Amino acid sequence: MAAKSDGAAVSLQNEIPPYRPATKQYSLLDCCWTLCALLVFFSDGASDLWLAADYYLRPNYWWFALTLVFVVVPSVVVQVLSFRWFAYDYSDSNGTGTAAAAVVAASGAESHFSTKGSDQRGAGRSTSVGALPATGTRSGTQRCCRACMWLFQIIVHILQLAQVWRYVHALYLGAQSRWHGDHVHQHFYWRMMFESADISMLRLLETFLKSAPQLVLQLCIMVQAREVLPLQGLCASASLVSLAWMIASYQKALRDSRDDKLPMSYKAVVVQMLWHLFTVGARAMAFALFASIFQLYFGIFIVAHWCAMTFWIIQGETDFCMSKWEEIIYNMMVGIVYVFCWFSVREGPTRCRLLLYSFIVLAENVALTAAWYLYRDSRTSDFYAVVIVCVVACSYALGTFFMFVYYCLLHPDGPVSSSQWGCCVEDMGVEPCVSSPTSVPPPDLVSSPPRTLQRTKGTDRDLGSGGDGGDVFQVRPPACSRTPASRLTPRTEGPVIRIDLPRKKYPAWDAHFIDRRLRKTILVLESAAPVTPRIQYRCLGTPKEVMEYETTV
Repeated sequence: MAAKSDGAAVSLQNEIPPYRPATKQYSLLDCCWTLCALLVFFSDGASDLWLAADYYLRPNYWWFALTLVFVVVPSVVVQVLSFRWFAYDYSDSNGTGTAAAAVVAASGAESHFSTKGSDQRGAGRSTSVGALPATGTRSGTQRCCRACMWLFQIIVHILQLAQVWRYVHALYLGAQSRWHGDHVHQHFYWRMMFESADISMLRLLETFLKSAPQLVLQLCIMVQAREVLPLQGLCASASLVSLAWMIASYQKALRDSRDDKLPMSYKAVVVQMLWHLFTVGARAMAFALFASIFQLYFGIFIVAHWCAMTFWIIQGETDFCMSKWEEIIYNMMVGIVYVFCWFSVREGPTRCRLLLYSFIVLAENVALTAAWYLYRDSRTSDFYAVVIVCVVACSYALGTFFMFVYYCLLHPDGPVSSSQWGCCVEDMGVEPCVSSPTSVPPPDLVSSPPRTLQRTKGTDRDLGSGGDGGDVFQVRPPACSRTPASRLTPRTEGPVIRIDLPRKKYPAWDAHFIDRRLRKTILVLESAAPVTPRIQYRCLGTPKEVMEYETTV
């Protein structure tokens, strides 16, 4: 791979300076949270299998088959996806690692790495292959270690334990980040964050494909049988806790991964978990009551609700994935999440969307529960029916209460007030990028990329010939920011990895968390650099120009 350095004036239009938060530490609480996540994973899976075996021994083959299907099929889907990620991450296709390291060595004093040469979402994916050949000769020991690692991962995924391995690996990387110096600390901390992101996405997918239908199924069986077996109660409770846990855990991992967002405290995580625990519990109970009588109409209702929610999400033009077909699949999966609970997927104010969704869910819960109450079996007493209805209502009310507690007291960006809703972008805490020549965009917010991004060509370079090489960007406190001024600490020294793509807005993951080829290249560059490099995205709206020497990967 050839390193290309030119001294042409490069336009910094739509670009922001690289910023980096203060050095984060892997804490004891982080370790305990991961261990508890492992406990939740094992309790959920073990209780499902135990209950399936109990149904088989009764014998009740119909419930056994349904319970087992909701365990095996989602697990296989997650294992296939996890192994696909491993295969790509562990392969050394086209000598990516050697070539990237050569670029670092060739970058010299400039220490700028750029992923230019993309057309739209795949910025950073295409890397130029040049003259430096990949060193294909490996020692016998290296080949043997790689073969053992492949064999180990194949066995782990066949045994359906990919999530366990990733949790253990995240624990190891977190511990290593605490035991080493600054640069090595960041080296392990980056990898730990990448692993945590993978676990969060895999477990969120698994819980809504497995735990959510399993919860509704077991509650429906209890309602029809008018009795609760201890094992059924254990299985339903484990599924509900797993759902609430993963929603809160996903949000925490997402915030921790972004240096433009304040991290979520564990108090906020617990309250958010309680919020989803009660709202999802009420939702699942309403589903189970209705499905116990109207199985066909329940199926029609679920499909109709999923289609409506998926269309609503697609209409909002989300920007999570790196390609259009991946975005469509992602929207369809989020549509499943929306069947049960709220899940923020689009930047900007969410108050109106959250309230609208809450009222829709409340109306649906009331309608489903009322239909069961009116058409319930004659053997169901009025007292039992009233108790069930009160449980559904109280559960949803408690969930709503914890939702207000989270937003009013424990939100990472501070309490939500009417004035802040009016002047600030929700969950951003800063003003948007502006194009005024006298103002500078805040470093912790960039606009979403347009549908088509053009590569920087000669015309753009000619426009930047009059730039200077001095300090262009300065930090200014936003007028209505809820984020403390000390949240971000600028760094002007050391290597920079420039990504020729506008940064995705929260609540989307950064591109280097989603695009695995971009992530792989960044990790190689970070390993070879003498100090931890900065990652810099472009920002739309600032036609500032500066002379720049950069190395194109």
